Amino acid sequence: MLTPISSELVQQTMDTLHIPEIGKATIRQMVGLSQLIEQTTGKRFIHFEMGSPGLPACQVGIEAEKEALDSGVASIYPNIAGIPQIKNAASRFIKAFLDIDVAPEGCIPTVGSMMGSYSMFLATVQSRLPERDTVLFINPGFPVQPLQVKIMGFNQESFDVYDYRGDKLREKLESYLKTGRIASIIYSNPNNPAWICLNDDELRTIGELATAYDVVVIEDLAYMGMDSRRDLGKPFQAPYQVTVAKYTDNYVLLMSGSKIFSYAGQRIAIAAISNKLFAREYEGFRQRYGMARFGQAYIQVILYAFSSGVCHSAQHALAAMMDAAADGRLNFVEITSEYARRTKRLKDIFLRNGFHIVYDKDNDEPLSDGFFFTIGYKGYTGNGLLRELLNYGICAIALGSTGSEQEGLRACSSAVKEDDYDLLEERLKIFHVNNPL
Repeated sequence: MLTPISSELVQQTMDTLHIPEIGKATIRQMVGLSQLIEQTTGKRFIHFEMGSPGLPACQVGIEAEKEALDSGVASIYPNIAGIPQIKNAASRFIKAFLDIDVAPEGCIPTVGSMMGSYSMFLATVQSRLPERDTVLFINPGFPVQPLQVKIMGFNQESFDVYDYRGDKLREKLESYLKTGRIASIIYSNPNNPAWICLNDDELRTIGELATAYDVVVIEDLAYMGMDSRRDLGKPFQAPYQVTVAKYTDNYVLLMSGSKIFSYAGQRIAIAAISNKLFAREYEGFRQRYGMARFGQAYIQVILYAFSSGVCHSAQHALAAMMDAAADGRLNFVEITSEYARRTKRLKDIFLRNGFHIVYDKDNDEPLSDGFFFTIGYKGYTGNGLLRELLNYGICAIALGSTGSEQEGLRACSSAVKEDDYDLLEERLKIFHVNNPL
């Protein structure tokens, strides 16, 4: 059967955008490619490539931001360390949903978690311990973060956690740490793109080894509370979001407003530094920056050089949303559970048409449904499948670009509209006919 979009047109568009190898295209390149084909053909794409929020921005934040702007904050530089409201709200929010105590002084706003990870790579690698020159990625992961490390010129190592869950994680992780070169470890939990959720035992392993080898763990909680198998939305009540912070003092938590409050456009997040790490002194910092304390150097040197503080009104917005959540007035977990419902429907359509879920288990548990999921098709590499599905008006990203060693694609449910489900079924039926198993 004919494909909805000609392969020749797809190739021409790739050539126009100078994309020589589809599997290495960035997320933004895939967005541009699919949009240009849509404009050329008038045929709608189903967009799985971009992880943008697909829900309205939280009204609590919008109202707080309006009020802050009306009060005149737009003309005032915010404190680089954060306004008191957001520092106090973030500390309380962390206690409410992770059951962890982080002092307000260690809760620092950043321009989204993108700035949080970039600045923390600098803080943990550059001068903290001069012999430590490498970031370790527990993959798969967000493709931009290794790009950040590459831009800074630091070394990086990685491994795909697919074959190293549970008891296998300790030996694999320690094989990197005992080299003495690892400065920091980063992962997301729930995971982008696999949606696996490292469990309490695995986080204990990471925490214990981080302490033993003096490595800083950067835990990216962009999708906090979105493990749909558990109700993590009741403040100050178990079950809590699991975290490495239970098992080490060498941690930084990245908590973004982008997904949990659908506030991506205002670029606001928190980097929460453990109390002990915040106060710890490093001779490398003293020599380079003239100040030895980790927290002081991070705020007064690194963040100062990035920006003279984070958008004043957006800080008020995130503070209000975090306070409302901790008060029980805003159940962000219930709101974001819409992504799990969408993903369940999408997975069913793919499975009916011969696809399989690549990361399909969480140790011995069924995988949670959430913001992302992974798909593969027998006989196709991830790159080959991505290229083929463009002929059917379906756009995603290859798992290889996320550091995964598995063959398949990452798909995001956030941009899917109600009328996309029938269109997806129709196009995948044609794909299945054209590619019988």
